[in-house]
Amino acid sequence: MRTALQTAAAIRAGETTALAECEAAIARIESGDATINAVVVRDFDHARDAARAIDASPKDDTRPLLGVPMTVKESFDVAGLVSCWGFEEHADFVATEDAVQVTRLKNAGAVILGKTNVPVALADLQTNNPVYGRTRNPLNHDRVPGGSSGGAAAALAAGFVPIEIGSDIGGSIRLPAAFCGVWGHKPTYNSLQSFGHNFPKTQSCGVALNVVGPLARDADDLEALFGVMGGDALARPAPRGPGDWRVLLLPEHPLAKSQATIQTAIAAVGEAFRAAGAQVDDASTLLPDLVAQHGAYIHMLVVAMARGAPMEGGQPLALPDWFTLVDAQAKCRRDWARLFTHYDAVIAPIWGTTAYAHDDTPLMTRITRIDGLDTPAGLQMAYPGLATFPMLPATSVRIGTDPDGLPIGVQVIADYNRDHTAIAVARAAHDLMRS
Repeated sequence: MRTALQTAAAIRAGETTALAECEAAIARIESGDATINAVVVRDFDHARDAARAIDASPKDDTRPLLGVPMTVKESFDVAGLVSCWGFEEHADFVATEDAVQVTRLKNAGAVILGKTNVPVALADLQTNNPVYGRTRNPLNHDRVPGGSSGGAAAALAAGFVPIEIGSDIGGSIRLPAAFCGVWGHKPTYNSLQSFGHNFPKTQSCGVALNVVGPLARDADDLEALFGVMGGDALARPAPRGPGDWRVLLLPEHPLAKSQATIQTAIAAVGEAFRAAGAQVDDASTLLPDLVAQHGAYIHMLVVAMARGAPMEGGQPLALPDWFTLVDAQAKCRRDWARLFTHYDAVIAPIWGTTAYAHDDTPLMTRITRIDGLDTPAGLQMAYPGLATFPMLPATSVRIGTDPDGLPIGVQVIADYNRDHTAIAVARAAHDLMRS
């Protein structure tokens, strides 16, 4: 299968047509998705019409995603399609206009084939709901694809489409990308517009901490898609070789275990950067208080996901307490900014394991087994929180394979608004581990 950029170039050159690429992607979905269950809302007839319109357009059309077939996460509004976020009570809600990012995709020439599966309320790191059912990891059907952009990552890993868009508040882009062995980027908070990625039947203002971002099978596609979504407004670093970066390794969080194969892979990445001439440190006193950061992050995350509603039997958060959380976030962001005066990127796990077996136990009571030891799965939220709480960009990149044949993905975290640095260092890590 061609990459997205290769597909657009081939259509532009007359080597193929948008309709032919659309039909090929539809055939891949129809023949391969019965077990995986990634593409749960299908709009093939309208996709064919869009492809025909592109084929009738001027031959000098320079749109970056010209004729590229793709899907989008179910939580993005697409006019005429259901947007229920996995809720049975919202299964009849049909959006009347496109989300701003869907509009951007269409304006860039993309052909939207349909929408991919999510957990209920986008509130789990696996993908299962009563409306659409369970999505399975294409690399091992007994394992989860991650969540909440699990259907998105699964569609990529299965080779149905080359690019996708998702959202991330607790690893929901980064973790599915890691579990499925594809690329994903969590942007700097508020760097991309998210209108039309709202709770069903609302015009909500969005959720604190949440961002929208790209996923792809290919690094060039990831960066191009990020640009289409609005990332071209952010500064790009000067071109550098792998030996020109300053990297800090963080193989394990003080609160959360990570499996030995992930730690070994991160150490190997560090050695590869060192061999290339890069500055690589295994520890730094400049790191923020990660224990305090995690506590504040989980508190803010719970409030944000519930939109301020109290826990059962509890009281709603008082406004002064919310501002205390915001102050803690500001301090955390300043602490990370100081660290990034000495480093370009931090490489850390996104989750302490590779893709795990399907488990519908609630996340906060779920148990994860790491190297023979049981540990609360909820503590693993410390890893996605590393970048989410201080609003930092982080790119998910595959750097290895575990003994079960599953991808080992890590996140490359960079300074605020230095999204292209995160992507560049992730590219270097990926290339070094392949050489």
